[in-house]
Amino acid sequence: MSLPELTELTLPTTDTQIARGSLPNSRRERLVWGAAIAAVVMLGYLLILSVDPRFFYIDDTESGAIPNWLQLGRIMRDGHFPSLVLDQWMAGNYPVEGQGGLWNPVQMAINYISPSVDNLVVLATVVKLGFSILLAWGVYRVALAYGARANWAAVAGASAPFVGFTLFFENTSWVTALIGTAYITNAWASSVKYARGRSGPVVPFVFLYLAISVGYVHAAVMAGVMIGSVAIGERLFQRLWRPALKVCSVGIAAAACGAVTFLPGVLTSAVTWRSGDEGTFNDNFLTAPWSESLTASIPTAVTSIESWAGETTESPVTYIAWFVVPALAFIAWRRVPAALRELAAPLILLAFALVFTAGPSDIGPIRWPARILPFVAIVALILVVTLISRYGTLDKLRPRLLAAGLLTLVLLLRAGSSGPEFFGRHVVAALAILLVGALALLLAHRFSTRATAALLLATIAPVAMYQVATYDPPFAKWWLPASQSEAKAEFPQWQGATLQLGSRALTETAAEGPDDPQLPWHSQVYGNSAKVMGVDYANAYTPVGYLDFANLLCFEHEGSTCKDAFRRVFEIEPYTGKTYADLMQLDRIVLQKNQYPLANSRPAPAGWMWVTAPTPESARQIYVLERVDGLIPATSGRVVATVNATVEPRSFDADADSEHVDVSAPDGGSVVFSRLAWPGYTATLDGEELQTKGLADIFLYVDLPPGTENADLEITFRPPGERLGLAAMAGGVMVLIGLVVLDVRRRRSSSAPQFGSTTSSR
Repeated sequence: MSLPELTELTLPTTDTQIARGSLPNSRRERLVWGAAIAAVVMLGYLLILSVDPRFFYIDDTESGAIPNWLQLGRIMRDGHFPSLVLDQWMAGNYPVEGQGGLWNPVQMAINYISPSVDNLVVLATVVKLGFSILLAWGVYRVALAYGARANWAAVAGASAPFVGFTLFFENTSWVTALIGTAYITNAWASSVKYARGRSGPVVPFVFLYLAISVGYVHAAVMAGVMIGSVAIGERLFQRLWRPALKVCSVGIAAAACGAVTFLPGVLTSAVTWRSGDEGTFNDNFLTAPWSESLTASIPTAVTSIESWAGETTESPVTYIAWFVVPALAFIAWRRVPAALRELAAPLILLAFALVFTAGPSDIGPIRWPARILPFVAIVALILVVTLISRYGTLDKLRPRLLAAGLLTLVLLLRAGSSGPEFFGRHVVAALAILLVGALALLLAHRFSTRATAALLLATIAPVAMYQVATYDPPFAKWWLPASQSEAKAEFPQWQGATLQLGSRALTETAAEGPDDPQLPWHSQVYGNSAKVMGVDYANAYTPVGYLDFANLLCFEHEGSTCKDAFRRVFEIEPYTGKTYADLMQLDRIVLQKNQYPLANSRPAPAGWMWVTAPTPESARQIYVLERVDGLIPATSGRVVATVNATVEPRSFDADADSEHVDVSAPDGGSVVFSRLAWPGYTATLDGEELQTKGLADIFLYVDLPPGTENADLEITFRPPGERLGLAAMAGGVMVLIGLVVLDVRRRRSSSAPQFGSTTSSR
């Protein structure tokens, strides 16, 4: 007995029919199921918010991404293209940071809008909802492209935003990963359509460029792997080189245009934490052995993947969908080989993702391969719904029911091995799979596969809600203020440049909410929280860092410092005779009381004084040092020291990326700037180029030749590789234009009447 409507719903299987796009899904049907996908995703979000209103505002989202959006938006509103933020020091080089999406028009629009949104939880949730729907539609489109019925494709699409890793890692914390995956799935669908002559090159190019320029390296890697897989797959399927060359050309054009996003980081890596000198190794952190896929359909299964939660991550991050594995029993596998050539691309992509996620944990600067788990889930969903659409059957039902039961038993046993303490709930989940699965089969038999698909769609959001209500994400909640106004109202509105010395680890408590009195947000900043309030702190979140500066003050990626940092910041730098606090042009130093108990009982360093923290809450948590002479005048520029030279700043001609000063050094000398010596700085003296150097490999300085008299010294910064990146972008645009021209000619030639043709009429 076959599934009802199987003959009616199965796609044509000849190469010619598929290449021409003879799809039985009507436009109305595709739109209806596409709308159903959006409704399911929105319902899922609402149900999740009902059990955890801050679920989409956790860890890196609240401490990193959202504050970045705010600061970049403010910079843009001031009429500047974001580049350096000098007082942020090692976290202030946005072209190197990459994930600001400086060349991504959608991300820049989000950045520009963000300062106008006071409630940051709402901002994060709405943006993630939008990209979750885009991700779902992308998976839906890919499944349709490979021959899935619209109803089954909708099941895959609606499931995609709620697969375990996406739900508990990307939807909570790593928003840039979610964005990149959403773009890649749509680029995939559009690339297949382009290869098969059903669309032009512009749409796949746009999605590919957006995926690359968002600045998330794993998204860029997977965009390349996806394009390579599609090119190989279409070559095997259509047995022609032209479709593969078209897809590769679009990929090359997008990669060339997106190179400017990554070139500054690559060419700056030698001075950062991400130099890649560590090589390739495996410490098992965030690696996903293939056996973890055996829990893909148990919603209660935790995982043996090591993460910040420990050697076992007690959340269902390898979950895909409860029906994916049992559904394998209802595919006519003997007929599947006929479709293998057409499905070569997803099979290649799945093989790559499985190999990559299994390790090693670090390949140079690329780390934590489990980040690719969403692609394992997405491809699995696409393959299963496509095979069910084309080869689903209830023929020989009893053996298939037995097979489905055995698969569910395997899932149960594997879940029990990873989380034996939850075995009872695993048993309940397995029974629920069998019961709801039986109902799905009954609906398919009595009514239609549309009814079955509707049932599966109806289960997606409640399962996600259950998981969020039952399991914690593998990240800590920082409980940062939920709004800009709340953050600013509770924090001292200090002027000038501030360095905080303290450790976030010493603030961590068993906080149950934002009102916990031990939380530091009335007086301390960690991550990018200072950006929310618009105050100038050296402490900020950075995944890149600046190695020697970080070593000087033992900076961590989220702005924490070690106890010895207080001594180090007041050490004398021997060449200039100034302290590092002076070289940084600090106006204020905030000391965490937990790290420096009774610090104010000791004399203040020379030129500094202890002052009272401005509020009782801040006085309870911090000590404050300020300069005796008050704030350093902004008109003094960034020249912080000279050796055998005199300088006259031109304050009106100084900004983050450039500075002019008049210098004299009759016998030769040096000028030191309160700037990190990032690669990309150039210096000219009356138009003649000078070599830029790094004092202690940290502070930018230049040596002046003897005989320098009232000369114009100009310092400018341009991210390394930017010119090359812009040239590559121009080349990529030219390739795209060429592809568009060829596509227009193809369409015209295919629509032009052939010589000698006749038309008939009734």
